Amino acid sequence: MFEGSYVAIVTPFKDGNVDLDKLNELVEFHVANGTAGIVPCGTTGESATLSHEEHEMVIETVMRSAKKRLKVVAGTGSNNTAEAIELTRFAEEIGCDGALLIAPYYNKPTQKGLYLHFKAVADAVKIPIVVYNIQGRTAVNILPETLARIAAECKNVVAVKEASGSLEQMAMVHALSPGLDILSGDDALTLPLLAIGGTGVISVVANIAPRDVADMIAAFKKGDLKKAMELHYKLLSLVRAMFIETNPIPVKTAMSLKGMCSADLRLPMCAMDDSNRDRLIKAMKEYGLL
Repeated sequence: MFEGSYVAIVTPFKDGNVDLDKLNELVEFHVANGTAGIVPCGTTGESATLSHEEHEMVIETVMRSAKKRLKVVAGTGSNNTAEAIELTRFAEEIGCDGALLIAPYYNKPTQKGLYLHFKAVADAVKIPIVVYNIQGRTAVNILPETLARIAAECKNVVAVKEASGSLEQMAMVHALSPGLDILSGDDALTLPLLAIGGTGVISVVANIAPRDVADMIAAFKKGDLKKAMELHYKLLSLVRAMFIETNPIPVKTAMSLKGMCSADLRLPMCAMDDSNRDRLIKAMKEYGLL
């Protein structure tokens, strides 16, 4: 159901508010550059500092702008199960193609708690759900066995965004849940994941290099491993630059350098350190983006 290059799109700000005009421009940019889908209000979209009203506004704006030309998978996760249900119902009501639900953060639930959380959300809606596993942000790892239980009992859980950083874990997910779409949550691991059964990526670097990410996946699927590898290694240094500091600080800075949107972030995210900014600029120049 979910394959190809999905972008974890940034939320552009202007004078402290969401810049809807820029958001619409970014959607058009991705339509023109082969992106398969947009994921608003994810980690890269600074969902943790968006109000509930802003969260819904961003998702609805992306939906209206996309006009079914690419898929929209709304970030609707929360560490509060009731809030996650409410946001996911909203995404379903306005016609989103799916919902991305991060593992509850800060609470540090047990594996049983994770299962009960995702089951509660899945039982409350019919929209396709993508589970998001990223221990570095949430303090908990959704084990492959737990994910397999969720997928087996919740038919609308159809995919996982895997950002464990472990190809072994990703392989176990595929082995235990072969019907589940596995999307990379780490840009550097997209091609290796495709080789072991993955279907695509929810990408940070696609915010600034969408065509190359889309073409890499398309080349792999056509059996052109040489081209896929060339694009993988071309992207690698740029990907590393995207994580010099905490995401989305570098990617928003990069987009501002290209005039795509402002570099404005919401506290506790802050402007990039000057030395790291210089490293980012160097990587962008080497890539041909500046």
